[in-house]
This record gives sequence, C-alpha cells and structure tokens, in this order.
Amino acid sequence: MTARAPLPDPLSRQSFTYAEALGAGVVPRRLRAKDLEHRSREIYWPAGHRPGVAERLEVHLAVTPQAWGSHRTAAAVQGLPLPPWCEDHGQLHLSKPSHLSRVRRKGVVGHSVRVFPGELHHIQGMLVTTPARTWLDLANELTPDHLVALGDQLIRIPRPEFEGREQPYSTLGSLYEMVKAHSWSRGVGRAKAALELMRVGADSVPETLLRLAIHYAGLPEPELQIALFPENPKSPTADLGVRAYRLAIQYEGSHHLDEAQRLSDARRDRAFRAAGWSILHVTVEDLRDDFHGVIRRIRQHLARTAA
Repeated sequence: MTARAPLPDPLSRQSFTYAEALGAGVVPRRLRAKDLEHRSREIYWPAGHRPGVAERLEVHLAVTPQAWGSHRTAAAVQGLPLPPWCEDHGQLHLSKPSHLSRVRRKGVVGHSVRVFPGELHHIQGMLVTTPARTWLDLANELTPDHLVALGDQLIRIPRPEFEGREQPYSTLGSLYEMVKAHSWSRGVGRAKAALELMRVGADSVPETLLRLAIHYAGLPEPELQIALFPENPKSPTADLGVRAYRLAIQYEGSHHLDEAQRLSDARRDRAFRAAGWSILHVTVEDLRDDFHGVIRRIRQHLARTAA
C-alpha cells in the first residue's frame, strides 16, 4: 500500500479550498483521503478539525465571489453581543447583491439583499456588513428588547483603554437614515420601534434590559452613567439612576467579582451614600427573574422618598 502523502502546512491544520490545495502542490486524488472532510463544494478541512466562525467564513468567501458575511455571522466575527438562541453558528449567513442569486451551499443560509455604500467593510480581510447594517439585518430575528440592546451597544461611547477605539460604531442619527433608506426591507418596522427606545450610555446588554424593564413598569426613566457630581469629570458614577429620588442602580456583572473592581465599587457606594443617595445592586439572578424584584424595590424606594 502506498503511503498517504502528508499535507503541507498550513493545510494540515486548517480549512482550505480546492484551489489552495492545488496551489500547494496537492494532487486532486489526495483530497479524497479519509483524513480530510469534504465539507462543501471546493471546501475541505482535516478530519476532526472544528473551525470557528471566522475560519469558516474566510474559506467560504474564498469560493463565493461577490458574497459577504451577514446577519448573526457578521455579528459573531465582530464581537457584537447576541442572545443565547442566536449563538448557534452551525450555518453561516452569506449575502449577495439583490440582482444576483442567493448562495446555495451546504452549511450556508443565503440572502439576496440591497446594500448601499458604506454598509460593508473588511474585518481580518473578510468582507462583512458593518455593525450598523448587521443590526438592521437582525431586526427580524432578534426580540424587540434584544434589538434595542444591540443598538445601544452600537451607539454607546467606547472606552479606548479597553476597546482600542474612540468612536461608537454608529449614532442614532445615522441609524435613522439607514432605516429610512431601507424602508422596504423586512424588519424595518421593528428597527424603527427599537430606535425610539435606544439610549446612549448602556455599557452592557443587561443594563439595557434593566432600563427597558423600568420603562415598561411605568417608572421614571433613569439617567445612564449617572454622575454623583455632574460638574466634576472625576465624579463617581453609577450605571443608572434617578437623580430626583437620589437612587443609584448598579448592575453587578461578572467583572465586579475582581478584587480591584470590588474596591472601586465600595468607594463609589460610600460616596453616593455620603451624599444621601440609596444604592440598589442588581445581579444576574435579578436578570433571570426579568427584574421583577428590582422593579418592586424601586417602587418601594420611590414611595418612601415621596412620603
């Protein structure tokens, strides 16, 4: 029996196309060996290899001219937050211009859409929808609250020291213009409704969901990233708050378990309490309860303050 020729690097450890294999000197019959998986037309990877979303997208785009990553695939490669039911990336979402046939390929959900200049860009060399256009594409898939939450993440002011960027992904104004330009698209009504509820200042999806729960309960709309002393740029801040009732609300995400963060949180709480404010701490357990207990505590505080 003739020994199987080893694949050259990097084909032995990653996805590759038929053209890439031939370019590396691999003969066609070698691609039929059992140590390779023929995943789709012209696409292969080593048996047992489990490529991530970005790797699969890159190889699919290489064999799909005029296509780009979109919908939840574009969200995943750009690190945009998705709810748990959208984190299944077993199938890639690829879009093509509306005058071309949609992609029909194993492992791909194809879309035929209309795009305007500025709605596509390159990430790690791959063509994908911008965060703003990705948000619009997902309008018919996300729940109304999660569409608002994703939108909040697009328009919030980033923290350069942690994120390596100084500008938000988009603005309310530019999102309004994009929705107006796509008035015939599926989900545009849901996008318009989400825009009315979006606010600048939510640092995380749970903060948006908490704010929306407060809104639906008919309570006063909280100020986001509320500063204890607005005129002082170094003032302690809380995630949300109602200044008229001296109530600060802090969502304690997983990073608040860090010791340095815990000390910072304690200093913030002391400052607010010294100024006569009450602090309401909210956790993931409250999120799982749809914030019912939090809403009850806010109502109680407002009643005591008004009495």
